[in-house]
Amino acid sequence: MQKIISCDWGSSALRLRIIDAEKRSVLAEVVSEQGISAIYNLWKQSGKQEMERLSFYQSILTGQLIKMEEQLGFSLQDEPLVISGMASANIGMMELSYTAMPCSADGHDLHMKTTGATDYFRHEMLVISGIRKDNDVMRGEETQLIGCSDGKGKEDRLFIFPGTHSKHIIVKQGKVMDFNTFMTGEFFELLSKKSILSHAVEESRDISDRGHVENFEKGIADGFHLNILHSSFLVRTNDLFYKLTKQQNYFYLSGLLIGTELKELASGKMPLTVVSDPWLTKLYSIALQKLGVHGVRYCDAGEALVAGHCKMYKLWEQGVLITPNN
Repeated sequence: MQKIISCDWGSSALRLRIIDAEKRSVLAEVVSEQGISAIYNLWKQSGKQEMERLSFYQSILTGQLIKMEEQLGFSLQDEPLVISGMASANIGMMELSYTAMPCSADGHDLHMKTTGATDYFRHEMLVISGIRKDNDVMRGEETQLIGCSDGKGKEDRLFIFPGTHSKHIIVKQGKVMDFNTFMTGEFFELLSKKSILSHAVEESRDISDRGHVENFEKGIADGFHLNILHSSFLVRTNDLFYKLTKQQNYFYLSGLLIGTELKELASGKMPLTVVSDPWLTKLYSIALQKLGVHGVRYCDAGEALVAGHCKMYKLWEQGVLITPNN
């Protein structure tokens, strides 16, 4: 069994998985809050030289890999590591330039860096960079895209990656031709926790409650049709005049922001794939049905990432990858 270590290193979290590369199955997993932003701050505080940056970040990985070895009961030394996300950013373990569009959706022409194993870090590494256009960037979603696209270029398709910074990626004939970022999740966090609206909402995950669904759908419609600077204040008056409970208001606010994001769909009729976690899949499926968008394909974001890492590993193993930063 060929095993690889899959690493998704985001701004706020580090997720490591041990993968059976042929079956693309997860053998073990650890998640920590040691995201790139926190580790970069530790690095700056350490006073170490720039030439020591890579080994500093690798020491963080080593600590998490030891936890995985304890789960599995065997050593992971010498297993290859495929890493995507913010590890290749200017605050990451090494800075790699973005790949400019258009670029292939199968990943073979992405900018990346390979490093050999050392005495203190016994893993070869493949570090994957992101994609850019003139006024937008992404790191991480490109690897999920590799995992959930067929790579055959048979149809044009829009891929939506919901999250803190939602991405809408247009693929035509097997190439990434355009994408846009929507700060949906971050705006929701700011409005629901750090604005005057924080007093008017209460978090809930009870999407089975019909009242919650109805107010989420109303938020979708208002977000799609109204000005968000006005409609967001309705969250305050909904609470002030006892029109909605705080939990219903929470779903209304969520709907407002998702509906605002999905206005983008009004300009095109491309086949659609949504790549997300189970919770966001539920919300976006309700939203898209409310907007009359049908025939949507849904992919689990975690499975897409694992598949993307496995595909990139296979290209690496076959010597197919273009590595201009190597």
